[in-house]
Amino acid sequence: MSIHKEQIRSALGYVIHPGYKKDLITLDLIQDLITQDKFVSFTLELPKKDDSLASKLKSDCTAAIQKYVDPDAVLDITVGINISRQRELEGEDSAQKPPQQPQPEPVLAGVKNVIAVASGKGGVGKSTVAANLAVALAQTGSRVGLLDTDIYGPSVPTMFGVTERPNVTTQKKLVPIEKHGVHLVSMGFLVDPDQAMIWRGPMVTSAVKQFMQEVAWGELDYLILDLPPGTGDIQLTIVQTVPLTGAVIVSTPQAVALDDVRKGVAMFQKVNVPVLGVIENMAYFVPDDQPEKKYYIFGKHGARQLAERLEVPFLGEVPLREQIRETSDSGTPVVAADPSSPSAIRLKEIANRIHQALALRNAEMQPTKKIDIKIRP
Repeated sequence: MSIHKEQIRSALGYVIHPGYKKDLITLDLIQDLITQDKFVSFTLELPKKDDSLASKLKSDCTAAIQKYVDPDAVLDITVGINISRQRELEGEDSAQKPPQQPQPEPVLAGVKNVIAVASGKGGVGKSTVAANLAVALAQTGSRVGLLDTDIYGPSVPTMFGVTERPNVTTQKKLVPIEKHGVHLVSMGFLVDPDQAMIWRGPMVTSAVKQFMQEVAWGELDYLILDLPPGTGDIQLTIVQTVPLTGAVIVSTPQAVALDDVRKGVAMFQKVNVPVLGVIENMAYFVPDDQPEKKYYIFGKHGARQLAERLEVPFLGEVPLREQIRETSDSGTPVVAADPSSPSAIRLKEIANRIHQALALRNAEMQPTKKIDIKIRP
Protein backbone atom coordinates (compact mmCIF):
# COMPACT_ATOMS: atom_id res chain seq x y z
CA MET A 1 0.00 0.00 0.00
CA SER A 2 1.35 3.41 -1.01
CA ILE A 3 2.29 6.04 1.53
CA HIS A 4 1.05 9.58 0.92
CA LYS A 5 2.44 12.95 1.91
CA GLU A 6 -0.53 13.87 4.08
CA GLN A 7 0.12 10.80 6.25
CA ILE A 8 3.79 11.75 6.67
CA ARG A 9 2.98 15.35 7.61
CA SER A 10 0.43 14.17 10.16
CA ALA A 11 2.93 11.77 11.72
CA LEU A 12 5.70 14.38 11.87
CA GLY A 13 3.31 16.64 13.72
CA TYR A 14 4.10 14.44 16.74
CA VAL A 15 7.86 15.11 16.57
CA ILE A 16 8.79 17.98 18.88
CA HIS A 17 11.91 20.11 18.47
CA PRO A 18 13.39 20.17 22.01
CA GLY A 19 14.75 23.69 21.62
CA TYR A 20 11.61 25.42 20.36
CA LYS A 21 9.02 23.13 22.04
CA LYS A 22 6.99 22.91 18.84
CA ASP A 23 6.48 20.17 16.27
CA LEU A 24 8.48 20.02 13.05
CA ILE A 25 5.48 20.76 10.82
CA THR A 26 4.51 23.90 12.75
CA LEU A 27 8.13 25.06 12.59
CA ASP A 28 8.20 24.35 8.82
CA LEU A 29 11.41 22.33 9.13
CA ILE A 30 10.34 19.58 6.71
CA GLN A 31 11.23 20.35 3.10
CA ASP A 32 11.31 18.51 -0.25
CA LEU A 33 8.97 15.74 0.91
CA ILE A 34 8.67 12.90 -1.63
CA THR A 35 6.74 9.63 -1.29
CA GLN A 36 6.59 6.68 -3.66
CA ASP A 37 5.06 3.38 -2.61
CA LYS A 38 6.76 2.74 0.76
CA PHE A 39 9.72 5.04 0.09
CA VAL A 40 9.79 8.39 1.93
CA SER A 41 12.38 11.11 1.40
CA PHE A 42 12.62 14.60 2.89
CA THR A 43 15.04 17.22 4.15
CA LEU A 44 15.13 18.12 7.83
CA GLU A 45 16.09 21.80 7.64
CA LEU A 46 17.83 22.99 10.84
CA PRO A 47 18.83 26.59 11.57
CA LYS A 48 22.35 25.63 12.69
CA LYS A 49 24.68 22.65 12.68
CA ASP A 50 24.06 20.33 15.63
CA ASP A 51 24.93 16.69 14.92
CA SER A 52 23.50 15.41 18.21
CA LEU A 53 20.16 17.18 17.68
CA ALA A 54 20.03 16.10 14.02
CA SER A 55 20.58 12.47 15.01
CA LYS A 56 17.84 12.63 17.65
CA LEU A 57 15.30 14.28 15.34
CA LYS A 58 16.03 11.81 12.53
CA SER A 59 15.46 8.95 14.97
CA ASP A 60 12.23 10.56 16.25
CA CYS A 61 10.97 11.11 12.68
CA THR A 62 11.65 7.49 11.78
CA ALA A 63 9.88 6.23 14.90
CA ALA A 64 6.83 8.44 14.31
CA ILE A 65 6.42 7.41 10.67
CA GLN A 66 6.84 3.72 11.43
CA LYS A 67 4.39 3.98 14.33
CA TYR A 68 1.64 6.11 12.81
CA VAL A 69 1.94 5.38 9.09
CA ASP A 70 3.72 2.15 8.11
CA PRO A 71 6.22 0.02 10.06
CA ASP A 72 7.79 -1.04 6.76
CA ALA A 73 8.38 2.50 5.48
CA VAL A 74 11.81 3.04 3.87
CA LEU A 75 13.17 6.43 4.93
CA ASP A 76 15.80 8.72 3.42
CA ILE A 77 16.17 11.75 5.71
CA THR A 78 18.67 14.44 4.74
CA VAL A 79 19.73 17.14 7.21
CA GLY A 80 20.14 20.63 5.76
CA ILE A 81 21.36 23.85 7.39
CA ASN A 82 19.60 27.14 6.75
CA ILE A 83 21.15 29.89 8.89
CA SER A 84 18.47 32.44 7.99
CA ARG A 85 15.88 30.22 9.70
CA GLN A 86 17.55 30.78 13.07
CA ARG A 87 16.57 34.45 13.10
CA GLU A 88 13.02 33.59 12.10
CA LEU A 89 12.66 31.00 14.84
CA GLU A 90 14.46 32.84 17.62
CA GLY A 91 13.37 36.37 16.74
CA GLU A 92 16.92 37.79 16.72
CA ASP A 93 15.99 40.38 14.13
CA SER A 94 13.24 41.84 16.31
CA ALA A 95 15.40 43.37 19.07
CA GLN A 96 14.41 46.92 18.02
CA LYS A 97 10.68 46.26 18.03
CA PRO A 98 8.32 43.81 19.72
CA PRO A 99 7.53 40.71 17.66
CA GLN A 100 4.30 40.80 15.73
CA GLN A 101 2.27 37.64 15.88
CA PRO A 102 0.82 36.72 12.47
CA GLN A 103 -2.93 36.73 12.50
CA PRO A 104 -4.21 33.24 11.71
CA GLU A 105 -6.51 33.04 8.73
CA PRO A 106 -10.08 32.34 9.87
CA VAL A 107 -11.15 28.77 9.20
CA LEU A 108 -13.54 28.57 6.23
CA ALA A 109 -13.63 32.37 6.04
CA GLY A 110 -15.33 32.37 2.63
CA VAL A 111 -18.11 29.94 3.59
CA LYS A 112 -21.49 31.41 4.51
CA ASN A 113 -23.16 28.28 5.91
CA VAL A 114 -21.50 25.14 7.29
CA ILE A 115 -23.99 22.28 7.61
CA ALA A 116 -23.23 18.98 9.35
CA VAL A 117 -25.13 15.94 8.04
CA ALA A 118 -24.98 13.37 10.81
CA SER A 119 -26.45 10.09 11.97
CA GLY A 120 -26.48 8.24 15.24
CA LYS A 121 -25.55 4.93 13.60
CA GLY A 122 -24.17 3.63 10.35
CA GLY A 123 -26.15 2.16 7.47
CA VAL A 124 -28.97 4.71 7.41
CA GLY A 125 -27.95 6.27 4.06
CA LYS A 126 -26.48 9.48 5.49
CA SER A 127 -23.82 9.85 2.79
CA THR A 128 -26.36 9.22 0.03
CA VAL A 129 -28.60 11.94 1.46
CA ALA A 130 -25.66 14.35 1.92
CA ALA A 131 -24.49 13.85 -1.68
CA ASN A 132 -27.94 14.47 -3.12
CA LEU A 133 -28.59 17.50 -0.91
CA ALA A 134 -25.30 19.01 -2.08
CA VAL A 135 -26.20 18.52 -5.75
CA ALA A 136 -29.75 19.77 -5.19
CA LEU A 137 -28.47 22.99 -3.59
CA ALA A 138 -25.94 23.44 -6.41
CA GLN A 139 -28.74 23.11 -8.97
CA THR A 140 -30.35 26.25 -7.50
CA GLY A 141 -27.25 28.25 -8.49
CA SER A 142 -25.65 28.17 -5.05
CA ARG A 143 -21.92 27.59 -4.59
CA VAL A 144 -21.68 24.31 -2.71
CA GLY A 145 -18.90 22.22 -1.21
CA LEU A 146 -19.07 18.70 0.20
CA LEU A 147 -16.44 17.55 2.70
CA ASP A 148 -16.33 13.81 3.40
CA THR A 149 -15.10 13.66 7.02
CA ASP A 150 -15.48 9.88 7.30
CA ILE A 151 -11.76 9.06 7.21
CA TYR A 152 -12.18 5.30 7.72
CA GLY A 153 -15.04 4.77 5.26
CA PRO A 154 -15.20 7.58 2.67
CA SER A 155 -18.18 7.33 0.30
CA VAL A 156 -17.89 10.47 -1.82
CA PRO A 157 -15.43 9.04 -4.40
CA THR A 158 -17.87 6.26 -5.33
CA MET A 159 -21.02 8.38 -5.20
CA PHE A 160 -19.51 11.03 -7.47
CA GLY A 161 -17.45 8.69 -9.64
CA VAL A 162 -14.16 10.47 -8.84
CA THR A 163 -10.89 8.57 -9.30
CA GLU A 164 -8.37 11.38 -9.91
CA ARG A 165 -6.28 13.05 -7.24
CA PRO A 166 -6.79 16.75 -6.41
CA ASN A 167 -4.25 19.42 -7.35
CA VAL A 168 -2.32 21.57 -4.87
CA THR A 169 -1.91 25.36 -5.02
CA THR A 170 1.40 27.18 -4.71
CA GLN A 171 0.37 27.88 -1.10
CA LYS A 172 0.27 24.10 -0.57
CA LYS A 173 -3.52 24.02 -0.27
CA LEU A 174 -5.61 21.19 -1.69
CA VAL A 175 -7.91 22.15 -4.57
CA PRO A 176 -11.38 20.53 -4.37
CA ILE A 177 -12.52 18.43 -7.30
CA GLU A 178 -15.71 19.75 -8.92
CA LYS A 179 -18.42 17.32 -10.04
CA HIS A 180 -22.10 18.02 -10.74
CA GLY A 181 -21.52 21.60 -9.57
CA VAL A 182 -20.23 20.54 -6.14
CA HIS A 183 -16.69 21.11 -4.83
CA LEU A 184 -15.54 17.82 -3.30
CA VAL A 185 -12.85 16.79 -0.81
CA SER A 186 -12.44 13.29 0.63
CA MET A 187 -9.68 11.16 2.11
CA GLY A 188 -10.74 8.67 -0.55
CA PHE A 189 -9.15 10.98 -3.16
CA LEU A 190 -5.75 10.70 -1.45
CA VAL A 191 -5.35 7.01 -0.65
CA ASP A 192 -5.50 3.76 -2.54
CA PRO A 193 -9.12 2.48 -2.45
CA ASP A 194 -7.84 -0.91 -1.26
CA GLN A 195 -5.80 0.64 1.56
CA ALA A 196 -7.22 0.44 5.10
CA MET A 197 -6.83 3.60 7.18
CA ILE A 198 -5.36 2.07 10.34
CA TRP A 199 -5.02 5.34 12.22
CA ARG A 200 -5.43 6.25 15.86
CA GLY A 201 -7.74 9.07 16.93
CA PRO A 202 -5.16 11.93 16.88
CA MET A 203 -4.18 11.12 13.30
CA VAL A 204 -7.82 11.14 12.17
CA THR A 205 -8.70 14.42 13.89
CA SER A 206 -5.54 15.99 12.46
CA ALA A 207 -6.62 14.99 8.94
CA VAL A 208 -10.10 16.48 9.46
CA LYS A 209 -8.58 19.77 10.66
CA GLN A 210 -6.35 19.87 7.58
CA PHE A 211 -9.38 19.39 5.32
CA MET A 212 -10.96 22.49 6.84
CA GLN A 213 -7.82 24.62 7.21
CA GLU A 214 -5.61 23.58 4.29
CA VAL A 215 -8.10 23.34 1.41
CA ALA A 216 -8.75 26.16 -1.08
CA TRP A 217 -12.53 26.17 -0.61
CA GLY A 218 -12.95 29.73 -1.85
CA GLU A 219 -16.33 31.45 -1.64
CA LEU A 220 -19.19 29.06 -0.88
CA ASP A 221 -22.84 29.52 0.04
CA TYR A 222 -22.94 26.07 1.64
CA LEU A 223 -20.32 23.62 2.85
CA ILE A 224 -21.89 20.28 3.73
CA LEU A 225 -19.93 18.05 6.11
CA ASP A 226 -20.70 14.37 5.67
CA LEU A 227 -19.93 13.16 9.20
CA PRO A 228 -19.15 9.59 10.24
CA PRO A 229 -21.83 7.96 12.40
CA GLY A 230 -21.87 8.50 16.15
CA THR A 231 -20.79 11.27 18.50
CA GLY A 232 -17.04 10.74 18.76
CA ASP A 233 -13.70 12.41 18.12
CA ILE A 234 -14.42 13.78 14.64
CA GLN A 235 -17.69 15.42 15.66
CA LEU A 236 -16.03 17.10 18.66
CA THR A 237 -13.04 18.17 16.56
CA ILE A 238 -15.34 19.85 14.05
CA VAL A 239 -17.32 21.87 16.62
CA GLN A 240 -14.01 22.94 18.20
CA THR A 241 -12.51 23.99 14.85
CA VAL A 242 -15.32 25.66 12.93
CA PRO A 243 -18.64 27.30 13.92
CA LEU A 244 -21.39 25.13 12.46
CA THR A 245 -24.42 26.97 11.13
CA GLY A 246 -26.61 23.96 11.78
CA ALA A 247 -26.93 20.17 11.77
CA VAL A 248 -29.20 17.74 9.95
CA ILE A 249 -29.83 14.26 11.39
CA VAL A 250 -30.54 11.31 9.06
CA SER A 251 -32.29 8.18 10.34
CA THR A 252 -34.37 5.23 9.24
CA PRO A 253 -37.76 4.68 10.93
CA GLN A 254 -36.65 1.65 12.95
CA ALA A 255 -36.28 1.83 16.73
CA VAL A 256 -32.61 0.82 16.83
CA ALA A 257 -31.74 3.84 14.66
CA LEU A 258 -34.04 6.22 16.52
CA ASP A 259 -32.34 5.44 19.82
CA ASP A 260 -29.15 6.92 18.40
CA VAL A 261 -30.94 9.93 16.87
CA ARG A 262 -31.73 11.11 20.40
CA LYS A 263 -28.01 11.04 21.22
CA GLY A 264 -27.10 12.94 18.06
CA VAL A 265 -29.68 15.66 18.69
CA ALA A 266 -28.58 15.90 22.34
CA MET A 267 -24.92 16.26 21.34
CA PHE A 268 -25.52 19.16 18.95
CA GLN A 269 -27.83 20.88 21.41
CA LYS A 270 -25.22 20.53 24.16
CA VAL A 271 -22.60 22.31 22.04
CA ASN A 272 -25.12 24.99 20.96
CA VAL A 273 -25.38 23.92 17.31
CA PRO A 274 -28.93 24.42 15.98
CA VAL A 275 -30.56 21.22 14.75
CA LEU A 276 -32.19 22.18 11.45
CA GLY A 277 -34.21 18.98 11.37
CA VAL A 278 -34.50 15.22 10.96
CA ILE A 279 -34.71 13.35 7.64
CA GLU A 280 -36.34 9.92 7.51
CA ASN A 281 -34.44 7.86 4.93
CA MET A 282 -35.67 4.51 3.60
CA ALA A 283 -39.06 5.56 4.94
CA TYR A 284 -40.84 2.95 2.83
CA PHE A 285 -40.09 0.65 -0.11
CA VAL A 286 -41.59 1.40 -3.52
CA PRO A 287 -41.35 -1.36 -6.18
CA ASP A 288 -40.49 -0.02 -9.61
CA ASP A 289 -43.27 -2.05 -11.21
CA GLN A 290 -45.84 -0.91 -8.60
CA PRO A 291 -45.10 2.77 -7.91
CA GLU A 292 -48.41 3.23 -6.11
CA LYS A 293 -47.45 0.69 -3.43
CA LYS A 294 -45.67 1.54 -0.17
CA TYR A 295 -44.15 -1.11 2.06
CA TYR A 296 -43.01 0.15 5.48
CA ILE A 297 -40.16 -2.31 5.92
CA PHE A 298 -38.41 -0.51 8.79
CA GLY A 299 -41.53 0.79 10.55
CA LYS A 300 -43.81 3.71 9.84
CA HIS A 301 -43.13 7.38 10.58
CA GLY A 302 -40.65 6.60 13.36
CA ALA A 303 -38.31 9.53 12.65
CA ARG A 304 -41.22 11.91 12.08
CA GLN A 305 -42.75 11.04 15.44
CA LEU A 306 -39.40 11.28 17.23
CA ALA A 307 -38.75 14.71 15.72
CA GLU A 308 -42.09 15.86 17.11
CA ARG A 309 -41.23 14.51 20.58
CA LEU A 310 -37.80 16.15 20.51
CA GLU A 311 -39.36 19.39 19.22
CA VAL A 312 -37.07 19.64 16.20
CA PRO A 313 -38.28 20.15 12.61
CA PHE A 314 -39.08 17.15 10.41
CA LEU A 315 -37.58 17.79 6.98
CA GLY A 316 -39.18 14.96 5.03
CA GLU A 317 -39.16 11.33 3.92
CA VAL A 318 -36.93 9.66 1.34
CA PRO A 319 -38.28 6.36 -0.04
CA LEU A 320 -36.25 3.19 -0.45
CA ARG A 321 -36.00 2.81 -4.22
CA GLU A 322 -33.66 0.81 -6.42
CA GLN A 323 -32.89 3.88 -8.53
CA ILE A 324 -31.28 5.72 -5.60
CA ARG A 325 -28.94 2.79 -4.98
CA GLU A 326 -28.11 2.35 -8.67
CA THR A 327 -27.31 6.00 -9.31
CA SER A 328 -25.17 6.27 -6.17
CA ASP A 329 -23.17 3.18 -7.13
CA SER A 330 -22.69 4.47 -10.68
CA GLY A 331 -21.22 7.78 -9.51
CA THR A 332 -24.11 10.12 -10.31
CA PRO A 333 -26.49 11.04 -7.44
CA VAL A 334 -30.14 10.58 -8.42
CA VAL A 335 -30.79 14.34 -8.23
CA ALA A 336 -28.30 14.76 -11.10
CA ALA A 337 -29.03 11.49 -12.94
CA ASP A 338 -32.81 11.85 -13.08
CA PRO A 339 -33.93 15.24 -11.68
CA SER A 340 -37.60 14.65 -12.49
CA SER A 341 -37.85 11.26 -10.76
CA PRO A 342 -40.00 10.97 -7.59
CA SER A 343 -36.88 10.30 -5.47
CA ALA A 344 -35.06 13.34 -6.82
CA ILE A 345 -38.10 15.54 -6.29
CA ARG A 346 -38.32 14.42 -2.65
CA LEU A 347 -34.66 15.17 -2.05
CA LYS A 348 -34.91 18.58 -3.73
CA GLU A 349 -37.91 19.42 -1.54
CA ILE A 350 -35.83 18.56 1.54
CA ALA A 351 -32.94 20.69 0.26
CA ASN A 352 -35.36 23.59 -0.16
CA ARG A 353 -36.62 23.15 3.42
CA ILE A 354 -33.02 23.20 4.67
CA HIS A 355 -32.44 26.42 2.71
CA GLN A 356 -35.53 27.95 4.34
CA ALA A 357 -34.52 26.70 7.80
CA LEU A 358 -31.07 28.28 7.38
CA ALA A 359 -32.55 31.59 6.29
CA LEU A 360 -34.81 31.61 9.37
CA ARG A 361 -31.98 30.51 11.66
CA ASN A 362 -29.62 33.22 10.35
CA ALA A 363 -32.30 35.90 10.70
CA GLU A 364 -33.30 35.02 14.27
CA MET A 365 -30.11 33.65 15.89
CA GLN A 366 -26.55 34.81 16.46
CA PRO A 367 -23.81 33.00 14.50
CA THR A 368 -22.65 29.78 16.14
CA LYS A 369 -19.28 29.97 17.86
CA LYS A 370 -16.75 27.19 17.89
CA ILE A 371 -16.53 25.70 21.36
CA ASP A 372 -13.74 25.03 23.83
CA ILE A 373 -14.18 21.58 25.34
CA LYS A 374 -12.35 21.10 28.62
CA ILE A 375 -11.98 17.68 30.16
CA ARG A 376 -12.35 17.75 33.92
CA PRO A 377 -10.76 15.01 36.06
